[in-house]
Amino acid sequence: MLDSVRARLTVWYSIALGIVLIFLAVLTYLIYQRNITQRTETNLAELASAFTTTFESELPDQTGMEGVKEAALEAMKEHRFRDTIFVVLNSAGNVVISSLELPSADPTHERITEEIFSSPEFREATENGKTEGIVRRKLPGGKDGFHAFTSTLTAGDKTYKLVLLQSLHSQEELLLDIRNTFLLVIPISLLLAGAGGYFLARKSLAPVAAMASQARKMGAANLGARLEVANQRDELGQLALTFNQLLDRLEDSFEKQRRFIADASHELRTPVAILRGETEVTLSRPSRSPEEYRETLGVLRDESQRLAGIIEDLFTLTRADAGEYPLSHKDLYLDELATDSLRRARTLAMAKNITLASEIVPELPLRADEALLRRMLLNLLDNAIKYTPEGGNISLACAKQENGYIVSVTDTGEGIPKEMQGRVFERFFRVDQARSREGGAHGGAGLGLSIARWIAEAHHGRLELTRSDATGSTFSVILPITGPSGI
Repeated sequence: MLDSVRARLTVWYSIALGIVLIFLAVLTYLIYQRNITQRTETNLAELASAFTTTFESELPDQTGMEGVKEAALEAMKEHRFRDTIFVVLNSAGNVVISSLELPSADPTHERITEEIFSSPEFREATENGKTEGIVRRKLPGGKDGFHAFTSTLTAGDKTYKLVLLQSLHSQEELLLDIRNTFLLVIPISLLLAGAGGYFLARKSLAPVAAMASQARKMGAANLGARLEVANQRDELGQLALTFNQLLDRLEDSFEKQRRFIADASHELRTPVAILRGETEVTLSRPSRSPEEYRETLGVLRDESQRLAGIIEDLFTLTRADAGEYPLSHKDLYLDELATDSLRRARTLAMAKNITLASEIVPELPLRADEALLRRMLLNLLDNAIKYTPEGGNISLACAKQENGYIVSVTDTGEGIPKEMQGRVFERFFRVDQARSREGGAHGGAGLGLSIARWIAEAHHGRLELTRSDATGSTFSVILPITGPSGI
């Protein structure tokens, strides 16, 4: 049962509410009990004072025992209240007169008799108690006991003790009613609050159940499905929006993965088909001249090199995506690395009569992976050579800017159409499919720019296409001066 969030919320809410209600009930009960006790003590003190005043005014000149009884009797008649007993004791502690002796006296309706005056508790309270004030708050007798108060009476040269007994029966009945009310109200409140809480929790979490049902129906076959968002402003609406954004990213990733697999299959199929075709043609003839064998072996070599390059690039990108490609950082000079990369690309440029120029600022220290940075620069130069016509120009610039270094490769090719500029870093993307295969093994597979961009990002930098029009294109790499190692 508690496996449900609704049930757990209801239980915890009910427990918390129950603790609060019980605490308030106990606190209210104790405060009410204290107030009743204080009010009783105040009333007894006022009643004793009024009784003393009346007693003294009714006391005759002769202060014998009969005069004291008459004065006390008149005072009892005037100040007699329900549930209150007056007792006058002499100095020996014996009862002189009590309100129980009055005709038809039934103050407490508890069938009180004078036997309570002879009880050990009463004698102990009146003999050892204070001269005036509360002597005992719980004196046995009646149904629920009495509150005892003593005061001093003076008649001539004799001193008497006035004892007022307030029955606690009505107070106990009131406190019992309060306890019973709390015992009834608290369970009913918890029951109503639990039912209401469960209903509200169920209604509030209904969108979650709906989202879970929709999510269970989603899979690779219907990644385009999205969760319904009832209210975008509340927490559940934000959760649904976040989940939909996650689905958008997953769908985009799946789409890229499918396109990557399809393009990789197509790219690998071409050199494999050439290798197979050349082999079958060679084997189909019983005898061939050495020149023909050399020509066939040359084709096989070029295509095998092309195939090996594609496989190596795919392996690099796969390890990069998985975060398993280790970077080996060391101190180097970016200007020297750029010069060396330009020197290595000179052979390819000379084959197309392309002029290489450089604008490299000296003394550019950097801590990075030298092999990967060299591969990035060679990929950019190789890409520029492929798409620059014969007799064109390529420039490699390397300089320092405010927060890092910028390396730019500019060619004088035909440029990239505007509608394709956003896809130049996609894997296996080529602006001109036919021209990219020129040169056999030197033809591109559309992975060079993807690898170059990953290398720049691995060094906390970025690779951008900063310009492309009819006069050529410029690719720029921005690298931070402070490398990943913090140097």
